[in-house]
Amino acid sequence: MISEELQELLLHYCEPENDLLKHIDRETHLKVLMPRMISGHYQGRVLSFLSKLISPKRILEIGTFTGYATLCLAEGLTDEGLIYTLDVNAELEDMVRNNFAKSPLEHKIKYLIGDAQQSLQNLKAETFDLVFIDADKKNNGTYYDLVFDQVRPGGLIIVDNVLWSGKIVKKAQDKDTQNIHLFNDKVNNDQRVEKLILPVRDGLFVIRKK
Repeated sequence: MISEELQELLLHYCEPENDLLKHIDRETHLKVLMPRMISGHYQGRVLSFLSKLISPKRILEIGTFTGYATLCLAEGLTDEGLIYTLDVNAELEDMVRNNFAKSPLEHKIKYLIGDAQQSLQNLKAETFDLVFIDADKKNNGTYYDLVFDQVRPGGLIIVDNVLWSGKIVKKAQDKDTQNIHLFNDKVNNDQRVEKLILPVRDGLFVIRKK
């Protein structure tokens, strides 16, 4: 969505990655299918910045992948804070747990493997300050509805990939693009929230519950 020159400029004027995040990025690109799913340096700093702005006690992440965004979001947690991160891909579990074990934030991370909708049923007692949805795109609306009542007033819901490699702008007619377009319209018409799309990487929908 942006030129390489602008990308380099943005990276120059943001905080650097720590060594663990660099390691996760490198290992993901070497060993994991579809490594472009990783949040990466710039988007990771955006997620960290947003988390630090609200100092959340509880974060929910739907879609862990290799744990890069999890660690970025966890940087903003209060001393007693926790992040629950949900993923269905058991094949990556050992890699992800190893990544978390190298972080001083490991004790704040609750990593749950299994169907996200089922895992959410086990978290009904929690109230979330920040939710990051980055899983199977066809279920964005489902996850949004499931977690909405558990987000505190003033809390954030952040949804990734809402520009879908520019296909939303180009008005592509494939099913995946249409699903994302429908979700974007759903949020846009929701009077319970304030919202804006940041053209960060593949598009971040930042949604604030009134």
